[in-house]
Amino acid sequence: MNEPVRQMLDKVLVYGRMIKFSHSVFALPFVLSAVVLAGRTHDITLMGVFWIIVAAVSARSAAMGFNRIVDESYDRANPRTRNREIPSGQLSKTSAIWFVLFFSLLFVFAAGMLGRLCLWFSVPVLLVLFGYSFTKRFTRWCHVYLGFAISLAPLGAWIAITDSFSSGILSLSLALLTYIAGFDIIYACQDTDFDKSQNLFSLPSLAGVRTALFLSSLLHVLSFVFFLGVYFLFDLGPVYLATVLIIGALFIVEHRLVNPDDLKHIHVAFFHVNSVISVLLFAGILADEVVRRWS
Repeated sequence: MNEPVRQMLDKVLVYGRMIKFSHSVFALPFVLSAVVLAGRTHDITLMGVFWIIVAAVSARSAAMGFNRIVDESYDRANPRTRNREIPSGQLSKTSAIWFVLFFSLLFVFAAGMLGRLCLWFSVPVLLVLFGYSFTKRFTRWCHVYLGFAISLAPLGAWIAITDSFSSGILSLSLALLTYIAGFDIIYACQDTDFDKSQNLFSLPSLAGVRTALFLSSLLHVLSFVFFLGVYFLFDLGPVYLATVLIIGALFIVEHRLVNPDDLKHIHVAFFHVNSVISVLLFAGILADEVVRRWS
């Protein structure tokens, strides 16, 4: 591999680390689940699915890049995050700004390729996503706001295909909202002392880790209920129902892993368990649809 190519690949990897591209596994399966569910009553095309994926990935990339720019001073002061790409000098703030602009424009373009309604909503959606970066400065419910912002993804995929709204897709979006908010509270527990020192409004820093974890568990109970709502509202089959029961068991495992007095297993609970939950959900919905079509 010649030097220019190697340098380009290294830069791509740096950008990927900045936005934690691997964390796309949390929301993207919900987007694909919405596509499968919409395909039960509407025609879907490969190009349509392609632009939905481009829109989802570009919106997330723009939002994460924006968050890294806005939070640069906090990341620099926090021992846990001071080695992130912008504070450590691996990326300049100017490069990050260009990155955000590029993916914002790509998102708007992809939305336009999905129809006029998606295009109209594209800029407001970006504003909602960017708005999350400021919520920790004034509200302890920043975790719920994050869940709300990300929950727009499956709703957008549904609208792109059906050009309409339904109670079923609302249940899926609410499941994603409570799922994201719950595990974001868990993740925030590791920054409790830092957030207190900086007067940041995370739930663990204001209510205490034990209370925060209890509220996180309640959110995941709600998530389980909304997953069941998807089962009833879309009249899904036993494959999906079995999947939801497994997801419920994984929620229990996740909360048993995180002890208020010992947070060393946060990363296992946050990334490994949650990535399994989201991928399993999509696999369950897809398998259920395959069984339905072949039965």
